[in-house]
Amino acid sequence: MELPAASDGVHLAAYRPSVKAATGGLDESSYYQCYIDGSNVTSLGSDALTGYETLDVPPHYDFYANTAVCGRQRRFRPSLYQLHASPEADCRPPVYEETVCGQLEEGDRSEEEEEGEQPEPEPTRFGWIQGVMVRCMLNIWGVILYLRLTWITAQAGIGLTWVIILLSSFITGITGLSTSAIATNGKVKGGGTYFLISRSLGPELGGSIGLIFAFANAVAVAMHTVGFAETVRDLMSEHGAVMVDRTNDIRIIGIVTVTLLLCLSMAGMAWESKAQVLFFLVIMVSLADYIVGTIIPATPEKQAKGFFSYKADIFVENFVPRWQGPEGSFFGMFSIFFPSATGILAGANISGDLKNPTEAIPKGTLTAIFWTTISYLIISATIGSCVVREASGLLNDTLSLSPPSEACVGLACQYGWDFTECIKNNTCTYGINNYYQTMSMVSAFSPLITAGIFGATLSSALACLVSAPKVFQCLCKDKLYPLIGVFGKGYGRNDEPLRGYFLTYIIAACFILIAELNTIAPIISNFYLCSYCLINFSCFHASITNSPGWRPSFRFYSKWLSLLASVCCLVIMFLLSWWAALIAFGIVIVLLGYTLYKKPAVNWGSSVQAGSYNMALTQCVALNQVGDHVKNYRPQCLVLTGPPSRRPALVDLVSCFTKSLSLMMCASVETAGPSPSELEDASCEGHVTWLNQRKVQSFYRGVAAADLRSGVNILLQGAGLGRIKPNVLLMGFKKDWQSDTPQAADNYIGILHDAFDLQYGVCILRLREGLDVSHTAQSHINPGFDEGHESIPVPSRIETRTSCLYIHYHIFWRYIGLWGENGMGKGGKRMHSELLNSLNQDLSSTVFQKKQGKKTIDVYWLFDDGGLTLLLPYLLTRRKRWARCKVRVFVGGETEQKDEQKEKVLALIKKFRLGFHDVEVLPDIYQKPQLGNVHQFENMVGRFKIETNPKQDSDCDLPRQEELLMITDQDLERNRAKSLRQIRLNEVLQDYSREASLIVITMPVGRKGVCPNTLYLAWLDFLSRDLRAPILLVRGNQENVLTYYCQ
Repeated sequence: MELPAASDGVHLAAYRPSVKAATGGLDESSYYQCYIDGSNVTSLGSDALTGYETLDVPPHYDFYANTAVCGRQRRFRPSLYQLHASPEADCRPPVYEETVCGQLEEGDRSEEEEEGEQPEPEPTRFGWIQGVMVRCMLNIWGVILYLRLTWITAQAGIGLTWVIILLSSFITGITGLSTSAIATNGKVKGGGTYFLISRSLGPELGGSIGLIFAFANAVAVAMHTVGFAETVRDLMSEHGAVMVDRTNDIRIIGIVTVTLLLCLSMAGMAWESKAQVLFFLVIMVSLADYIVGTIIPATPEKQAKGFFSYKADIFVENFVPRWQGPEGSFFGMFSIFFPSATGILAGANISGDLKNPTEAIPKGTLTAIFWTTISYLIISATIGSCVVREASGLLNDTLSLSPPSEACVGLACQYGWDFTECIKNNTCTYGINNYYQTMSMVSAFSPLITAGIFGATLSSALACLVSAPKVFQCLCKDKLYPLIGVFGKGYGRNDEPLRGYFLTYIIAACFILIAELNTIAPIISNFYLCSYCLINFSCFHASITNSPGWRPSFRFYSKWLSLLASVCCLVIMFLLSWWAALIAFGIVIVLLGYTLYKKPAVNWGSSVQAGSYNMALTQCVALNQVGDHVKNYRPQCLVLTGPPSRRPALVDLVSCFTKSLSLMMCASVETAGPSPSELEDASCEGHVTWLNQRKVQSFYRGVAAADLRSGVNILLQGAGLGRIKPNVLLMGFKKDWQSDTPQAADNYIGILHDAFDLQYGVCILRLREGLDVSHTAQSHINPGFDEGHESIPVPSRIETRTSCLYIHYHIFWRYIGLWGENGMGKGGKRMHSELLNSLNQDLSSTVFQKKQGKKTIDVYWLFDDGGLTLLLPYLLTRRKRWARCKVRVFVGGETEQKDEQKEKVLALIKKFRLGFHDVEVLPDIYQKPQLGNVHQFENMVGRFKIETNPKQDSDCDLPRQEELLMITDQDLERNRAKSLRQIRLNEVLQDYSREASLIVITMPVGRKGVCPNTLYLAWLDFLSRDLRAPILLVRGNQENVLTYYCQ
């Protein structure tokens, strides 16, 4: 189908692909051309499906992907603006709909170059058997299986050993189900356990667990290597070969072994995977050799070492526990065994190297848990049915008498052997309680067991040596913590973390020097349990929040089982070693606190965010069930700032009495029509970014309206949620009202009347130097708040839309190739730094961010408005920067009753418990103002005064609508007393509050239909003019916000 011609009225040229950026710059049209796919958007439409010409496109994978597919241009769906905007409109799409340009990885390439690019060779990827199941089984079949399971069976007995195995499998099994659910809730990348937890619970907990889990894996390398070294040492001892001594031999063998493993892991995942398959085959053969050995009748040599084949008496004897030594307890044995079950995440830890992680992780992990649990149960039962606990290993310890005498001790007496001497002297060297190599002794061909030990220990060590750097690399790439970013660099097509390998090697080598397996194993048990605890809690938390985004394809999990497993992990941590548990949680809390303090700029859609939404929604709904009470009144402020960066002083003042206390919502009204650029300014996330950088706890809401008053009316009626809605309107004073049109002044005062009609309190802030710090005031952005000629100039580099530019400059740099995954060049960094500096200049301090010292806050409580005039200064004094200020309360009164009125006001304020002790009665506010000031006021309103002489009516050329806004002589006469009062109040302020840090005064109210809006604005102007201190005009809604009752 052909595209419509230009004459048909469809203008699509702006959306045609023309991305050809010249070196050193960017073609401006290219920035807005994002919807490209080798042809125009229409070519992707539903032509093949419906036969109609349309910009709509059918569903496609690229529309939902975050990255492009190698070898072809990435597709983008048309924006809503493209679909519904008028074809004749000669304007570009809104910038906020075009931010997908920032996702183009190489913006300076032409379309032809992209099409001709050959895809990079695929890195090595593994399926669920080789990548997950084999790897998990090898990691679970570790050193504990061959060297400690027999000893644990001797200590705990077959019954409790099964309990230990099943309890461990329960925890790891539920953790496997939770891991499967999390892993199938979206595309999984590299990073394993850290990736799963961080993307589920957020960076705070994910980062701390990532560090702990990576460290635990590094220590596990040492544990498995020491197990291998013990076996080699024992073999050497049997042949009389000793290098130094038993302990140092383990250290030497361990260091050499871990060095060789490091070389193998650095050779690449392909070689490492082949080695794992070889180890798996060796272990399977060794286990078969062991089973065969238990069936073969025992030789005298094996009987001397305690092996008598399957005997019911031996099974019964070994079924019950017999604790010995300092580690002889249930949880002591559990702490030694549990690390053997912690290999369930070996497959998930290399999630970035799997073909399909969402399918491979559940199938491989759960299958591995099932078969390894069965193997542990079988081995513990068979070894406990064949071998006695104590044996000397001496062929001369046979019994010459039959039946044995009563002096013979031990079950072996029934089978013709007397181990009484070594049992009484605790010198027995064989039996499952003493001989760690019992499985080798029982087997049909002991070298196969030795090979199995080598395979199990080396494969587990190798798996941990690979897992730890990959988890740590993902953590480093996220840049949550300082000083570790250097370890995030990858090499080769598999992005191998070579630096992480060296770090893991160093940590493992340090723990190998301990050279004691029973000491190393409990160290990592708590770290693994802590990780499992949070994995299960992640699954539970994601489920309980009922987030629509929680849609795991793996359905065989239970949130309550996940919670139970999480609690079990927590309890077991303290039962195993309370001090190690405290250390683990201490590390988590410290790292958590650091991350909460730094607030990394990442957003992964975590369940914590979903939970926060749920709690906020629940609490908001709950508030509707309880009526408002004056004791719980909080000033919830709607602040008409325009773009917040333009009026930082207004933002800072309101933040002083709302931060961590009540609602603050900055608002902006765009009045130039709903064009794309104005809609962008109203909704730009850059305003929120600016507020966050300034550490202001505020919402932002922008609306587009035909005029300022209509937009504010929308905000007054629609802002907030339930009872969390504004009740006080704050705005800046309009200083340029005299040079503006009467309509502008009428709209400004009309906003106050609208607020009063809606039962809002109203506050107006005026600064001598003005509020607006923008460089140029644009007529279409909140013209009612502009400060006219009194605004403060700032460097020319700062535009009125600075905060929006703060977001879009990232897209600009990345698009031209200076900002991206590979970093920036020197020129790019310099330009990036200069732009950041210019953007941050508008974050300069205002008077309300400085410590006020021992100054005064002067409160002129001239009219009772419900107490808002007193409450706001009280809230200010609760902040550190205002805490040293003295609050002075001024009230009007008569000279004859000055002392009596002061006592009454003091008594009232004391009942309010505000802590204000300085009250002054001002009888002189009722005096006549100075004649010169009266003339100045008359000159101020003169421009808006209209003569009512009938002879001049015919000559009046003012529009009828504007004429209605002017001030007549009758209006002046009717409001003469109030006008003189405002003039006199300004004189009082000049006399009493010249050195105050802030003046708070009750704002007069102009009656609609009686006081013209321009006259009312003149009152406010003259009342607050020529004051050095900031002045805040306050008027409550005439309802109590203070009370001295306790109910």
